[in-house]
Amino acid sequence: MDGNKNLPPLELSAFPILPSSPGTSNKPQPGQRDNASSWFRFNIHVHAELSKSRRRWRLAFLYIFASKALIPPHLAKEIEIISVNNKQLPSMFQHTDSYILDIPDADEIHQRAIQPIDLQKLNQIVKDKNLDDLRELGGVQGAAATLQIDLECGIRGNEDVIRRRDDFGSNTYQKPPPKGFVYFVLEAFKDNTILILLVCAILSLGFGIKENGPKDGWYDGGSISIAIFLVVIVSAGSNFRQSRQFEKLSSISNDIQVEVIRDSHRQKISIFNIVVGDVVCLKIGDQIPADGLFLDGYSLQVDESSMTGESDHVDVDASENPFLLSGAKVVDGHGRMLVTSVGMQTEWGKLMSSINCDSSERTPLQARLDKLTSSIGKIGLTVAFLVLVVLLVRYFTGNTEDENGNKEFDSNNTNVDKIFNAILRIVADSVTIVVVAIPEGLPLAVTLTLAYSMKQMMVDQAMVRKLSACETMGSATTICTDKTGTLTMNQMKVTEFWLGLEKMGNDALSTIATSVIELLHQGVGLNTTGNVYRPTSGAIPEFSGSPTEKAILSWAVSELSMDMEELKKNCTILHVESFNSEKKRSGISMKKKDEKTTHVHWKGAAEMILAMCSSYHESTEAMKPMDDDCRMKISQIIQDMAANSLRCIAFAHKKIIDEECRYSENKNAQQQCQEDGLTLLGLVGIKDPCRPGVKTAVKACEDAGVSIKMITGDNIFTARAIAIECGILKTNQDMNNGEIVEGVEFRNYTEEERMSKVDKIRVMARSSPFDKLLMVQCLKQKGHVVAVTGDGTNDAPALKEADIGLAMGIQGTEVAKESSDIVILDDNFASVVTVVRWGRCVYNNIQKFIQFQLTVNVAALVINFVAAVSAGEVPLTAVQLLWVNLIMDTLGALALATERPTKELMEKPPVGRTEPLITNVMWRNLMAQSLYQIIILLILQFKGTYIFKVNEKVKDTLIFNTFVLCQIFNEFNARKLEKKNVFEGIYKNWLFMGIIGITLIFQVIMVEILKKFADTERLDWGQWGVCIGIASMSWPIGWIFKHIPVPDKPFFSILKLQISKLL
Repeated sequence: MDGNKNLPPLELSAFPILPSSPGTSNKPQPGQRDNASSWFRFNIHVHAELSKSRRRWRLAFLYIFASKALIPPHLAKEIEIISVNNKQLPSMFQHTDSYILDIPDADEIHQRAIQPIDLQKLNQIVKDKNLDDLRELGGVQGAAATLQIDLECGIRGNEDVIRRRDDFGSNTYQKPPPKGFVYFVLEAFKDNTILILLVCAILSLGFGIKENGPKDGWYDGGSISIAIFLVVIVSAGSNFRQSRQFEKLSSISNDIQVEVIRDSHRQKISIFNIVVGDVVCLKIGDQIPADGLFLDGYSLQVDESSMTGESDHVDVDASENPFLLSGAKVVDGHGRMLVTSVGMQTEWGKLMSSINCDSSERTPLQARLDKLTSSIGKIGLTVAFLVLVVLLVRYFTGNTEDENGNKEFDSNNTNVDKIFNAILRIVADSVTIVVVAIPEGLPLAVTLTLAYSMKQMMVDQAMVRKLSACETMGSATTICTDKTGTLTMNQMKVTEFWLGLEKMGNDALSTIATSVIELLHQGVGLNTTGNVYRPTSGAIPEFSGSPTEKAILSWAVSELSMDMEELKKNCTILHVESFNSEKKRSGISMKKKDEKTTHVHWKGAAEMILAMCSSYHESTEAMKPMDDDCRMKISQIIQDMAANSLRCIAFAHKKIIDEECRYSENKNAQQQCQEDGLTLLGLVGIKDPCRPGVKTAVKACEDAGVSIKMITGDNIFTARAIAIECGILKTNQDMNNGEIVEGVEFRNYTEEERMSKVDKIRVMARSSPFDKLLMVQCLKQKGHVVAVTGDGTNDAPALKEADIGLAMGIQGTEVAKESSDIVILDDNFASVVTVVRWGRCVYNNIQKFIQFQLTVNVAALVINFVAAVSAGEVPLTAVQLLWVNLIMDTLGALALATERPTKELMEKPPVGRTEPLITNVMWRNLMAQSLYQIIILLILQFKGTYIFKVNEKVKDTLIFNTFVLCQIFNEFNARKLEKKNVFEGIYKNWLFMGIIGITLIFQVIMVEILKKFADTERLDWGQWGVCIGIASMSWPIGWIFKHIPVPDKPFFSILKLQISKLL
């Protein structure tokens, strides 16, 4: 063998010879090489240029490997060796006891074995929906053979999943790169006022260095430049952080749970974990997670409008259209699909990779704030222009003095550089007034509070999909809620079983005739979208499906000894009528494999199934006709169960010889399950207890002025019982007073009747999605802000129509979630109330910040304007005003926008969408604080040197220090707009206290250390004490003014009314 060290490597591939019907053969799947019934085919590629002796070495290796390493001796005769340089080798080899061999790694052989023959071709077939090419490949079964997957068992083991992900890719798409920090820095520099200030700073820097030299001349221009960059960096950093937060929440919302078959049983996995070869279970409302082929199912229709733009629903079946494209939605039926391509190999993946997730959505509140910002900016611009004119006039007329008491401008002696420097200083001061006046912090405050509330709402089990929903929810006046899973726990259990007029006990299996038990097995086990899986014989079964399906299947397995696997083996389903919320029933037609008789089974809402029946079964197998008296008795049984908060489900059956076929317009035969002349098999009552805390949540909404309306598909008696249990209705509530209606009654009202009665309705039973949509439309026409919960595909129109659509995260379909604004992750009504509380908190936090910022704006504008007109100078320099702007805009927004919801928020009526942002209470508070600050600072401006016996420089520092400290103390006042105790709950908001501490520390640094940068002088302890004492007076002033009552009607409305009366 030494002479063959440098030979080209031997290429060997081994794979099982697959049967013509994959999934039905007993032969093993790839990787099960120890199974004695395996048939293997070996391909060996021997390079033609090799010598005869070297080819013989390779043939010897093949013989040794095949006979010793893979195949037991007694199966040597079954080995088929083919295609070795077009020569047939002997088909039998004599077994030898032992060899010394260097055998390839088993994992490597297995990895080669699962490679598809032509996956690229299969992907193209599915994308092009090329049925002819698919048939050439062997149809869906040929595709399964290509992907080497068992259609019944699915993928086996994590190793196979990992290998397929490595070979064929993951079900993710490449996202456009997110906006980086530099992007937000450049955006901040696009602000015109910042650019003007920057130009002034650069020119001032140049003139200063020219006049005073590099050592001292850089202070003025350099200080402004540093302050500008600080403001820009902090603002950009905040926006960058919020952008990352929105992207993170977006990725969470895209993480859909998908049901697949792996290791022979159903399990839910993330859509991102789907791999080629997965068998996916689809039902109404699901998003198709990848491209693939239809395997089996019934009445499957998909909406491909997201891909093709066509609104018509597409029928999917095994014979004419087995193609399923990623991104489409299932609108009817159910079925299974085989995944053929994932991620970037699909058209949906390519489309999504080209779409950038833009978090720049403008909410209604942001639009209103933009108008407010524009109005305030115009006022600030006017004041700044007046200050600019006054200062320029005073300068050129010789009415301003420098630090030494000399005139700044002398037409004969002042050089051009000094003139330009003075003009730049005046322009910079004026522009800085604009910077302070324009509340750039308002958009930042909205962004911060929205991002913070979104993050906290995720913790509280609510995922926001649309930013506007955060604030709109605070204005909600009506919540239309589902019952099942929202008000109740969705943990269903069968507690009653009636057969005809007889209530059955725990011994039902022994007292009911075998034929009736068999019919019940068929009605439960075949007419279902759920499934029963037993890992091993005797193990506890696992149930999948909706909570109702799981409850019925669990009951049938435990009480009636149903064996679902055996049932499916012995029966063939002919046709399925899928359940939907319109029909409130589902049906099948089926045959036993050894019979020609067709059986029809229906299951659904008890009174609807009862109306389809003309006879009923007794436990003795006897079938009795259903007369009016008997029908009344059974109806009473249904009502009694409903009055005990039980959901009533009925089973009915009919045996027919020749099933009728009706033909649609396109001549396709469509079997219809007969709906009349049925025999009632039985009734079950399913208990779904109310969620703990739901009664408290309902009361909290009522106290907050939010009306709760329960809309359910259950009958009127069950609906009433649950509504009483939840606190929506009172115990002695009369069913005829208009507060409880059925959907059919509501939709049959005239438009005038609906509009007059809709406010009074508290419960709507037996409703359809159309009824829910109709109610939402009526409520909106009456001026209500409506929130609606929904979980089904048919709820999508109501969710879109509502002001706030709330989809259920557990039971909700993907169609419902995509139509919603907020997803309630735990399906709990208490979480809906939490969303209302957070919505009000967002609005309240914005109002707090507006009050805080306008106080600063008014005080700064008035002080600078009065000082400029009277003294010819501004006490607050450009650098100082930029520092105030930083405190006010960024740090102030961060402190006030992160306040958590309080109890008093739910003690007020909803805030109307047209109500003014600045309320009378806010006007009262900000005018009180602004007036106090203006008076104090103007006294310091004109009498400060006399009162404190200090020079002008120290006086200006006292004004600056007092002004900043007033804002810090006023930040506490802003925490509570109406409550007098501004410190309540402050220990819970560590961020607020941290920001106050940081601001104080930096203020000390600005005054005591950065003297030249901030143009300040050091203050002694007494002067610091005076500044703090003056600023702290804002607390008692705020407390006193909050005792002054204000009218509820907006101040400007009253003013307009008085003016109109005078005119």
